[in-house]
Amino acid sequence: MSFLAFLLLGLIAGAIAKAILPGRQGGGWFVTLLLGVVGAMLGGWLGSVLFGANLQEFWSLQTWLLAIGGSIVVLLIYGLIVGGSRRRES
Repeated sequence: MSFLAFLLLGLIAGAIAKAILPGRQGGGWFVTLLLGVVGAMLGGWLGSVLFGANLQEFWSLQTWLLAIGGSIVVLLIYGLIVGGSRRRES
């Protein structure tokens, strides 16, 4: 998969993960892109380690599910870090 396709996958996976998670997550499109790319990397790595998944195809359902799942995990961690610091400031 090319680098541009990977960025597009990360952006869309991050946006889908934000839509799936309840509540309001902060950050604009750039934060969504970063978290989505990190989530896609995490999901791809976990998928290859745990399930032996091959993530070379952009249009593969397996690739998208692992990227979205990884993005959800990264968004949850991001929410705990950012949400925890906001509560302490108030």
